[in-house]
Amino acid sequence: MTVTPGKLWGVGLGPGDPELVTVKAARIIGEADVIAFHSAQHGRSISRGVADRYMRDDQTEEHLVYPVTTETTDHPGGYQGAIDEFYENAAARLAAHLQAGRSVALLAEGDPLFYSSYMHMHKRLADRFDVEVVPGVTSVSAASAALATPLVERDEVFTVLPGTLPVEELARRLRATDAAAIMKLGRTFPTVVKALEISGRLGEAKYVERASTERQRVLDVADVDASAVPYFSIALVPSPSNNRTEKPRRGEVVVVGLGPGADRWTTDEVRHELSAATDLVGYVTYLDRVAVRTGQVRHASDNRVESERAAFALDLAKRGKRVVVVSSGDPGVFAMAAAVLEVAAEPEWSGVPVRVVPGMTAANAVASRVGAPLGHDYAVISLSDRLKPWDIVATRLAAVAAADMAIAVYNPASKSRTWQVGAMRDLLLEHRGPDTPVVIGRAVGSDQESVRTVRLADLEPSEIDMRCLLIIGSSQTRIVGTGCGAQVFTSRRYP
Repeated sequence: MTVTPGKLWGVGLGPGDPELVTVKAARIIGEADVIAFHSAQHGRSISRGVADRYMRDDQTEEHLVYPVTTETTDHPGGYQGAIDEFYENAAARLAAHLQAGRSVALLAEGDPLFYSSYMHMHKRLADRFDVEVVPGVTSVSAASAALATPLVERDEVFTVLPGTLPVEELARRLRATDAAAIMKLGRTFPTVVKALEISGRLGEAKYVERASTERQRVLDVADVDASAVPYFSIALVPSPSNNRTEKPRRGEVVVVGLGPGADRWTTDEVRHELSAATDLVGYVTYLDRVAVRTGQVRHASDNRVESERAAFALDLAKRGKRVVVVSSGDPGVFAMAAAVLEVAAEPEWSGVPVRVVPGMTAANAVASRVGAPLGHDYAVISLSDRLKPWDIVATRLAAVAAADMAIAVYNPASKSRTWQVGAMRDLLLEHRGPDTPVVIGRAVGSDQESVRTVRLADLEPSEIDMRCLLIIGSSQTRIVGTGCGAQVFTSRRYP
């Protein structure tokens, strides 16, 4: 007589409160032939305790006891070897029941497929037996409810992180998200606190221990005794728009660079500063590159009022606002950092903190598109004569050309400045050969990007506009053929 195999149920029990067990989970527990559950070697199973009121007296129980809970073991395969062997043996025990036609309910705290022991059995049995998962309330949801604070809204990003990540990686991800939940605490808690400090988010973080149970605790992460943190705890960082418990802070101005165009070139640190700002200040074209966030105020202006923009930002900060001044590229390269610091040095703003957060420069972005034309010494010069006279520009061009350095040329032309490119070309030809490579990068990082290389003698001023950046090679700059086609580089070796 052929026996029909039993069904495996992955049953989510929620975060600990038996009343948070779903109606379906309670029914499956009551109907199953076998109840399986995990525990550490002490034998106490949280999931078994939660399910107790829904179980029958005549059910078979499979108690799956982990051989180790830390990486200390004498197993010849080390910790991973011991755990893999345990999972194989546990799966075999459950498979025996299933093959005999018995249904098995494998209990899981929270949700079975969310950092749960169940998933290791699922991967070993789902291709051989009928399997169904009953979802459960996660610890993240329970902790959020305990905090009574929304985590995210609208288009904000929420990230779930394991506390086992290296501290720098954890900090990087915290900077890059609006809100976060950090799980797997216990012995990792000091690392988590350090990552929160590095990312600047410690003041926003809350600690929830044993969410939804009678032993639940809610504290500021900064106030928690690290020696008494259990595994069943979680750190939550609500998004800035929802972080009502954030400690009052002094206003400040943060000058950031978005990078030259592509969203992927905006750093995680800049993203964090943007998300934490109360006010954004900048040239309208650059502000349009920043996602709109609920509760933030945007102050757009023309590109020619840098000092006024800086004073406006400083005044907002003086009134307690957290202001981000937005630049393209890097804020310290022909952008707003210098303008803000110049105004901030005036006595009126002496008490306002100013920070600068770097971004990728347009010069580096253009250079990467053709190879390494800035591979050796190079100079960065703005061709604009709006803030300095042309004779200074010409003197610097001549000096750099005479020194045989590659040159990254910013602001080469605009609607009102049409003659400087030709003047620069003629001046450089007094020091460089006509075949010197010139890279013309236009709107790099955008959908309108174009990059090409011409001879210095063939540089046509009418083809250059305000969205261009030029890289003019030195005597050592070469165009070579590679697997990617023609590429430009300036050797690091000098004859």
